[in-house]
Amino acid sequence: MKTLRRLIYGEVLRAVAFITLGFLSLFFFFDFVEEVQSVGRHSETGYQLVHAFGYVALLIPSHLYELMPIAVLIGTIFVMARLAQSSEYTILRTSGLDPWRALRALLLLGLGFVIFTFAVGDYASPVADRAAQLLKAKYTGRITVGQTGAWLKERQAYSTYAVNVGELASDGGLHGVRIFEFDNRGLLASMTQADSAVIQEDEAWLLQQVNRSEFTMIEGKNAQIERVKLESLRWPNQISTEMVSAALLKPERMNTVDLYQYIEHLQNNAQAAQRYEIEFWKKVFYPLSCLVMVVLALPFAYFHFRSGGLASYVFGGVMAGISFFLLNNVFGYMGNLQNWQPWLAAALPGLIYSILSLSAFAWLVFRH
Repeated sequence: MKTLRRLIYGEVLRAVAFITLGFLSLFFFFDFVEEVQSVGRHSETGYQLVHAFGYVALLIPSHLYELMPIAVLIGTIFVMARLAQSSEYTILRTSGLDPWRALRALLLLGLGFVIFTFAVGDYASPVADRAAQLLKAKYTGRITVGQTGAWLKERQAYSTYAVNVGELASDGGLHGVRIFEFDNRGLLASMTQADSAVIQEDEAWLLQQVNRSEFTMIEGKNAQIERVKLESLRWPNQISTEMVSAALLKPERMNTVDLYQYIEHLQNNAQAAQRYEIEFWKKVFYPLSCLVMVVLALPFAYFHFRSGGLASYVFGGVMAGISFFLLNNVFGYMGNLQNWQPWLAAALPGLIYSILSLSAFAWLVFRH
């Protein structure tokens, strides 16, 4: 049995590696061609081809994470179909590879792909994506969201703060910071504006070039306003760098732990977290789609291929994989719009395709 597993694993790994390399090369080429245009637009700021090459190279882990399940599907389908066409799989079956052993063997291989995909998506991809965005922002401008920047909320013991961050600089600093403080009655207590801010290790913000206005209500009189200018001001809070990045960048750029902490921060401050909860569960379930892909590919080993029929079956399997990813995105948007349970919106496509692939596998086994 070890020899049979070694044979199948070796063939599948080589096929998946070849397909992944081909897809990554294609994406790298398209991204680099697009970045060449940015080099022309931002040449006066020092953005050169070497920077564009580095930026595109840093996008590779993100593309690898996105492509792994479809590469696993295509590679496994190709190997299973080729073994069936050449009658090698028939020989393997007569050598003791019954359907359930084949399923367990592929599930074990799929588990390895799951671990690899999770590691890339949770460790390599967020770090590389952030480095890529900061590298490009260093030469082409700071990272911002529209004209108003990003808004965050911080609730403390006696006050609630609405925080606006205009831009995220290439060095990780914040620019155009505005902090609105409200008391327990919901009245504006102070307004702080700072040209820039640095998030320190204890998550306190060190504000620079500060203009602060404090509003004091006096009974029977109008509010008094006290204005002060400061070179720097330390503001203790629980808003981390990852939370600001999530507000300014896409939530899928965060790793699972940081995204979970950001969801807790939103919920503790009575903010909507449905979109981020769906993204969290998608990050949890997305690597598991590699298991769905290998199960979806196994029935192809039990088809009887005539000459010239292999390509059409492989194409059909690839289209099934593409439809899975389309359904995965559609369910994510529908779950957000219809307020579904986040874990259900993220897991339902995988459950549907797992049931279909296992049903097809069982039907072929009993049929033959």
